[in-house]
Parts: sequence; structure tokens; C-alpha cells
Amino acid sequence: MTTTVKKDKNTLLEQIKADILSNNICPDLARDAKNLVMGDGDINAEVVFIGEAPGKNEDEVGLPFVGAAGKFLDEMLGEIGVRRDEVYITNIVKYRPPNNRDPLPDEKSAFWPYLIRQLGVINPKIIVTLGRHSMEYFLPNQKISLVHGQAKRVVFADKKIIIFPLYHPAAALYNGSMRKVLIEDFKKLPKIIEVLKNNK
Repeated sequence: MTTTVKKDKNTLLEQIKADILSNNICPDLARDAKNLVMGDGDINAEVVFIGEAPGKNEDEVGLPFVGAAGKFLDEMLGEIGVRRDEVYITNIVKYRPPNNRDPLPDEKSAFWPYLIRQLGVINPKIIVTLGRHSMEYFLPNQKISLVHGQAKRVVFADKKIIIFPLYHPAAALYNGSMRKVLIEDFKKLPKIIEVLKNNK
């Protein structure tokens, strides 16, 4: 039974990828990118991490969060006893913006429906947003400096879900105080997962 569900989910996720390609989403980004970076991890995960867009390493390999920020993310997952293959990791924008610039509003808007479909297939209980670009779609009109590390229960796509906004690991790499904040916020995640399990 589980195998069938997993197979169906894989088929649905592959269809989303095919639709992005056939609908020619963000052709300017697509032209310069080497890979369409969809996501990585457990497609039945209860926790999904969402960043903003692939960087140079991600574009090369075709997987999200494999560069320096990804190594830091893996480190923090390890600190709370979670393996990378137990969660699912993706970005709003699936192509690398030139020179690793921030994704533009129209690029995020173009990819947003596909992210919603992706989340619909995976069906997580917790969405961890990494950075303000992914946070602002789930928690509009909020400032990351005010809400980081605070679990918010919201209704998303007709389901109750927990949004847990964090600073982006890339922003914390070269900023000691932000790094400390991000690590402290990250350590709250197991408790949120535990509370969720007890409330099932």
C-alpha cells in the first residue's frame, strides 16, 4: 500500500516538473539555468523546508541546498537528530537567478502555483520557510525579524498547517549573531514536531 502511494506521489511530482517545462515558466531563467531544481528528500515527510531559489551549486547538481548554505542546514538538522532524507527540501523558484540574485516578484508568482501543487502532493504538517522570500507567501505582511522562530498555525489550501519561519542559512553563514539566532530557532523544531504528534 505504502509503495503504491509513494509511486503515485512520484508520478504526480514528475507531472508538476513536466508542466513547468511544457508551460515554459520563466523562460529567461530557464535559458541560463543548467537544471530545473524541483526538490529532494522524503516525499511523505511531515516537515518541508522551503528556500527561495537554487544557487550555483544547486544548478550544477540539480538538487536544492547542496552548497555552503545546504551544508549548514544539514549540520543544524544533525544537531536536532534529523537526517536530511527524513524531510523534504525545495525552493519557491526552481531555476537559478543569474549571479544568485534574489528572485523577482514575477518569478516567485510564476512558480507559486507549482509549489502549491508540490505541497499538495507531499502533504506536510509543518512548513519551515527559510528566508523572507518564502515566508512572505505563507505569512503575508509579516517581518521575518519579528516572527522568526515562532510557530504560526494557519489555514493553507483548506488545511490547517504550521508555518515555522527561519532566517535563510545563507544569511547566517557570514554573520555570527544571525547564525546564533538561527541555531537557537532551529532547536525549537523538535518540540513543535512533538506537540504536533501528541495532538494527532
